[in-house]
Amino acid sequence: MTPRVRAPELPQNQPWLNTDRPLSIKELKGRVVILDFWTYCCINCLHVLPDLKYLEQKYKDSLTVIGVHSAKFVNEREVDNIRQAILRYDIEHPVLVDSNFNVWEEYAVRAWPTLMLIDPEGYVIGYVSGEGNRDALDQLIEKLIGQHKDKGTINFREISLKLEKQRQPLLTPLAFPGKVLATNTASNEDWLFIADSGHHRIVVTTTTGEVLHLIGTGKPGLADGSFTEAQFFAPQGMAFDIETQILYVADTENHALRQVDFKTQKVKTIAGTGEQSRQIARHSGVGLETLLNSPWDLEKVGNSLFIAMAGPHQIWEMELETGKVRTYAGTGQEACINDAIASCAFAQPSGITTDGQELFVADSEVSTIRAVGLGDKAQVRTVVGSGELFGFGDIDSEGFDVRLQHCLGVEYAQGLLWVADTYNHKIKQIDLNTSSCKTVLGDGTPGYQDGEGMRSRLYEPSGLSALNSHLYIADTNNHAIRRVDLATMKITGLELSGLCAPDVCVPASL
Repeated sequence: MTPRVRAPELPQNQPWLNTDRPLSIKELKGRVVILDFWTYCCINCLHVLPDLKYLEQKYKDSLTVIGVHSAKFVNEREVDNIRQAILRYDIEHPVLVDSNFNVWEEYAVRAWPTLMLIDPEGYVIGYVSGEGNRDALDQLIEKLIGQHKDKGTINFREISLKLEKQRQPLLTPLAFPGKVLATNTASNEDWLFIADSGHHRIVVTTTTGEVLHLIGTGKPGLADGSFTEAQFFAPQGMAFDIETQILYVADTENHALRQVDFKTQKVKTIAGTGEQSRQIARHSGVGLETLLNSPWDLEKVGNSLFIAMAGPHQIWEMELETGKVRTYAGTGQEACINDAIASCAFAQPSGITTDGQELFVADSEVSTIRAVGLGDKAQVRTVVGSGELFGFGDIDSEGFDVRLQHCLGVEYAQGLLWVADTYNHKIKQIDLNTSSCKTVLGDGTPGYQDGEGMRSRLYEPSGLSALNSHLYIADTNNHAIRRVDLATMKITGLELSGLCAPDVCVPASL
């Protein structure tokens, strides 16, 4: 008979979030406990969160989930940054900050995400790594509850928690905007499309901040219809077709692509079913019949829509004429492998742009900028960065010697690449002729500060878009859009006149 292993006690002297006090295994005796070992950069960890929410709600009187945040990147060790991630992803269970990996090592964890299951008597039952384990966990939890109910060792009661969102409600006009797109329109006006990811909507403004349209109810969901009826779920990247006046949206947590038609003022789904794909092998299919996996950014080239598909670590293509989608580049392996598009590999691509000859990709988990050729015989190469999963930092240099930290955004403009070096809280510029990279905005300290160049401050900027003489930044954790004069490199905040959080007020201009 295999001896049972008692769960190591949780530290009481480390920071805890989403609770007004540290929790202990001893205190939780009588309940089933899941420890979720995660880090907030990791797409697989984010995919586990809906499963945990489902289980928490189903077994709220007998199950406690505790997130154990064991950071991959240096930036993720900061308590305030973890707090922002909790708010961004609407996490409603306690989170223990395990920056020194003490709990990780005590539980012999080896990968993100890992879910450790503890029975009501405080013994480790087992663990699962990776995503897609909800049904197996559901069955095991139900079985455990039944066994311990018969033994009289379960204690049915709800635990009261003080959540971060109760302390800091998301009442700002924008909430964690992920991407921004600046473009000219058919009527020769300059517009901004803002993915108001935390409010689950698209905000359309002029480049001076006048609000023109709100698209989406502000509640998470997947619904087509008019601008006021449609629903999104944490939308991210966008692409605009000036001729047809159609905006394409990567509806990330719906695992779908959406089309916003400004002639009819209607939203409709054009790819994805709302269910997450688990298939990473290269494949293709009809858009509305093919499951997608966390589309994060879009770039339109001719009549094709290229997709930074973060979930399976691939670049995808949608043929807009036929409505078909296919894997364009990447095997599905999480790595940085330069090769032909059928045999290369990416690591959570999260930003995409083009110069018309190549696609440029912000490959976030390897903190590297990649170039992807266009055409069936195209090749993939590294522009800057080490290409290693733990090869990150903050070093301005050339080629492989450059170090970024979880870059999420990239934009081609004025013959240069502009990079949202997200976890370094900076904007960097790459000269494609020399592969040299330099910081042009931000001093590396998270915060909000206007000013010129490196005298300014940003907080996890995630999206970039250039138009005419200005660069627009989705300054995600500042809940703001910032505007940069490219002649002077002076950054200012863009005031969005009359915009409010959903359910707070209605913009006066509408």
